[in-house]
Amino acid sequence: MIKCSYKYPSIRDGIKTEVKNKIWFTKGNNRVPVDLMNDSDYKDRITYNFTESSSSFLTIKDLKQRDSAKYKFRFITNQPGGAFTGLPGVTLTVLDPDLRVQVRRSETQTELKCESSCDQIKPPSYVWFNKEEKMEQQISSIVVSVRDGDRYSCSVKGHDDLRSPSVYAPESLSAKLMSSGQITEGRSVTLSCSSDANPAAKYTWRKKNNQSVVSTDQQFVLSSILSSDSGQYYCTAQNQLGEKTSGLVSVQLTCESIWFNYKHVLVFY
Repeated sequence: MIKCSYKYPSIRDGIKTEVKNKIWFTKGNNRVPVDLMNDSDYKDRITYNFTESSSSFLTIKDLKQRDSAKYKFRFITNQPGGAFTGLPGVTLTVLDPDLRVQVRRSETQTELKCESSCDQIKPPSYVWFNKEEKMEQQISSIVVSVRDGDRYSCSVKGHDDLRSPSVYAPESLSAKLMSSGQITEGRSVTLSCSSDANPAAKYTWRKKNNQSVVSTDQQFVLSSILSSDSGQYYCTAQNQLGEKTSGLVSVQLTCESIWFNYKHVLVFY
């Protein structure tokens, strides 16, 4: 609710002052304002209340981030030049609730919790979405069984357009050999793994037919490669919502051949 108190002379030049119109506005200017009652952005969301003590109250329902603006009150009287605007106005800033989904995973279940950075006296009701479709739950924490392609987000009830970023298991996993040209012994070779995931994925590299982890970095570097390093490698991207394994990347060493030329010299005695 936004309030404005105003005063005006009851009589001017022998004429009793009467207030003919009272409006609130954010658009236009002081001479040609756009009454919020006629502004499509506020349709069915605002009410005016006026008191006998010359106070005006503006109430905005279903507050949206785009409602951030400078609000001014204007009243028009029957007096010549008797139109007045309260300056500088009241600045309203609607903060982004900065919603986020916290993921907690145990051996038996995955729990999602909708959290906001805003201080709230009364805990709000939340709405959950999976792949843009609204879910039935309207509580802050839910337990889910994650399937491929699932993307979960949340919003405060009544503000579906202000959603949290989605959380989802790793997708679009790619494993590549970054080094170009022939791979020879002693050379440095880099394998890179990437994916799209939220929360961010952690990576592990393994060699085919050997289940032990050879690297836990997103980029696996063989700084001085040996012939025993030849083979096929793959990476796994994992977060609290699931994991995905890449295809195989081949690392093959090329043997260098060294040719020796001998000159046969005949010596006669």
